[in-house]
Amino acid sequence: MNFKIPFSGRAHKYTQEEKDVILEAVENAVPLTQGKYQNEFQEKFGEFIGSEYCFAVNNATAALEMSAQLCQFKDGDEFICPSHTFTASAYPFIKKGAIPIWTDIDKETRVISLDTIKKCITPNTKAVVVVHLYGFIIPDIKEIANFCKENNLLLIEDVAQAMGTQIDGEKAGTFGDFGVFSFHSHKNMTTLGEGGMLVVKDKKFANIIPMLRHNGHCGWEIERPNYWTPAMGNVDLPMLNDEYLMPNNYCLGEVECALGTKLLDRLDEINAQKRVRAIRFINELEFSNILSFHKVNTIEHNYHLLVAYVNNNKRDEFMQKMSEEKLIQCVVQYYPLNRYDFYKKLGFGKADCPNAEDLFDNMVSFPFHHMMSDDDFEYMLKSTKEVLEELK
Repeated sequence: MNFKIPFSGRAHKYTQEEKDVILEAVENAVPLTQGKYQNEFQEKFGEFIGSEYCFAVNNATAALEMSAQLCQFKDGDEFICPSHTFTASAYPFIKKGAIPIWTDIDKETRVISLDTIKKCITPNTKAVVVVHLYGFIIPDIKEIANFCKENNLLLIEDVAQAMGTQIDGEKAGTFGDFGVFSFHSHKNMTTLGEGGMLVVKDKKFANIIPMLRHNGHCGWEIERPNYWTPAMGNVDLPMLNDEYLMPNNYCLGEVECALGTKLLDRLDEINAQKRVRAIRFINELEFSNILSFHKVNTIEHNYHLLVAYVNNNKRDEFMQKMSEEKLIQCVVQYYPLNRYDFYKKLGFGKADCPNAEDLFDNMVSFPFHHMMSDDDFEYMLKSTKEVLEELK
């Protein structure tokens, strides 16, 4: 079907200044990875987010993979993770040997909470993965962080959708032991389609991430008679807590890093513009009781996605009218992870997450990319109003 307004896989356009930065990096980057632009991006990101240790990677999944490695799971260790999230939030930890314990979301906020976490704690819990989904920072993230610290649990914040959101001046991704960010094509800020950042608090993690990220490369501890003897650099095994870790290649290219550095200048503006649009959309649909939105008109929400709960079992009818009559491609997110064949085959197909199940079965996600034109936005708003009138 040719949609008038598709659910775009691309978030925003690039300004001329941003295009110029790309061209400048193409001309001057030596090398095209692991160079000065990476260092500049990591430093500026740290200033933006409020963290000392930031590491650019090729995507957020790579950051989650390294977070899982650094957890150093043993046989029988469990990690808590919402069933209502994208699959990459969970499977890197399973790959490293941990058992997922699916936790529910809060019915109102649609994200994990301290209460839902506590219900899943067992003596085998080693880590907690929280996801700031839809662009909304978890309201009690401070309390969750304190709880994890008091109980010697590692806390991983998946901030893929919520970069720039904050509570009391502290940004999402700085509360846990690990903060994972995404610059994927669909995110509010994207570095040519892929990209990510891993933020850590503990210096012991920061010390080995460069090796872990880049094939175990490191400097020699011996004195060499010539720079080429015995080799340009050493390759070794990163060590953490007297345990060797296998290295990876998760580097982000210099062009992407240069662009990311520039994009940080307008991320807050992008987030604010999306929030203004979202609040207007929500406000103008309040005449109907068919759609229920999560309305947050503060910096705690960046409205990466615009999602509503469809009441009265009218979700499929609503989506059908939007797609077939209005040619607007709404979608449904996120399929509970325990329902996927992937997790069923691994033996993780059971979950007690009624709020997550109910939300998926009754939700709708509207096209809401930053590059959507004013005309398309007005058409979507007008069309939604018309459909809601028809469904009264």
